[in-house]
Amino acid sequence: MRKIMVIGAVGCGKTTLCQRIHGHELIHSKTQSIEYFNQAIDTPGEFSQQRMFLSRLTMTATEAEVVVLLQSVEQTNQVFPPLVASMFNKPVIGVVTKIDLALSDEEILLVKKQLDLAGVEKIYQLSAVTNQGIDEFVQELGGL
Repeated sequence: MRKIMVIGAVGCGKTTLCQRIHGHELIHSKTQSIEYFNQAIDTPGEFSQQRMFLSRLTMTATEAEVVVLLQSVEQTNQVFPPLVASMFNKPVIGVVTKIDLALSDEEILLVKKQLDLAGVEKIYQLSAVTNQGIDEFVQELGGL
């Protein structure tokens, strides 16, 4: 699998996704600093929510092959600035997380539109808790 760096707001499922794709037990915890998995870099949610940390994301992205922007169906606000994907010199894909919690298809569509506005190349829909969409996502990244 190509090495990814996951970026998203606090509580969107970054750590859970990293744990799931690496076959680890799902342990919910607050990421306080950049954490490294074999094929993933997990970033604190504050890095995407506070603009002063964007430079740290661009620096850390040099260690990854693909940047993944995550946004939960629970987050209805625009998490990422328009065309933020252009600040990374590598492929950027989007992931709508927690789709098992969506009350309607419109909630998923809203998040997909927001990720599209951020400039991602492709968007996946998944739930790391139920494992929905995980296999397709990992396969796209070259398997484990």
